[in-house]
Amino acid sequence: MTPLGQFRAGSREAGARLAPVSKTASLERVQQTYTGGVRRIATRSIASLARTRITPTMLTAAGVSLCVAASVLVYFEYRNEWLFFWAGAIVFVVGSVLDILDGALARAGGKSSAFGAFIDSTTDRVGEAFVLGAIALALARDGNETALAFTFASLAGSFLVSYTRSKAEVLGLRGDVGIGSRAERVVVITGGLVFAPWGGLQWAIYVLAATAWVTVVQRVVHVRRELRRQQA
Repeated sequence: MTPLGQFRAGSREAGARLAPVSKTASLERVQQTYTGGVRRIATRSIASLARTRITPTMLTAAGVSLCVAASVLVYFEYRNEWLFFWAGAIVFVVGSVLDILDGALARAGGKSSAFGAFIDSTTDRVGEAFVLGAIALALARDGNETALAFTFASLAGSFLVSYTRSKAEVLGLRGDVGIGSRAERVVVITGGLVFAPWGGLQWAIYVLAATAWVTVVQRVVHVRRELRRQQA
């Protein structure tokens, strides 16, 4: 092979190796852009609330309570799919928004604390688990065993997404990498509930399970790469 041919072959091989990395980096940049935008909007909108007696813990309690209420609504979907699925979606979104605002309120009002962050993270898992549990019961009632199994996979994956982040941060590393953070999971679950009367819930669960486990793998690979870089 001529030198020019070897250069072209090497360029193609390098491009093939860099393509997946570039795509992943692009997805992470898009995620960071809209996540940062949402946080900035929440911070600006919370300024007036920070001057009241409402505490971040109150918002946290209200958020998890609404998520639990949403799970109850979803459970009763057999009485009226349109009413209970859509009501559950609305209540779940409101509860999830409050989960975002509690952190913004803590930062804006100077009320941040390690214990508050711990409680916030814990209640996030509780609310999501209740909603996914209600979805699992609804799918089991319909006899959809495949979607039921994926719901359990989604629940396990969602918990591991949070666990891998916390363990990475304990090691002093960034842990919020990957395509499926809680914000994305809320969007997917809400979309599944909205389109549930047309059979869209099971597809949302499939997407949720896939993104959760891909995110877990992404975070494990990220931590391994960063630790190797530190040891080099």
